[in-house]
Amino acid sequence: MECITWFVPILSGKLEAWRAFVEEINGPRKDDFAQSRQRLGASREVIGLVQSPEGDFAALFHEGDSISAGFSKLAASEEPFDVWFKDKILELHGVTKEMLAQGPSSQVVLDYRA
Repeated sequence: MECITWFVPILSGKLEAWRAFVEEINGPRKDDFAQSRQRLGASREVIGLVQSPEGDFAALFHEGDSISAGFSKLAASEEPFDVWFKDKILELHGVTKEMLAQGPSSQVVLDYRA
């Protein structure tokens, strides 16, 4: 099992649209989101909001069998939910399909478990 934590900026002026996106994932698209994550091999995903003087950021934690394979699958997916999701993260974060295929440029440096 792998895990990764990373941050992605919420583009200027997009905070309310981002909040609506998260509400949609937690609400009417919750089952679609869960099915997508199952297809991608994800076992856990946590999204947080970090507000700083430098701007607003989404703090993301992903856990699954293979993080890089999951990102590659999402980048290539033509499933309707995944296409909608990719369109939204491009609009809200500026994350492209090519960036997804490469995975986040983040590295785990400490992973404490009790």
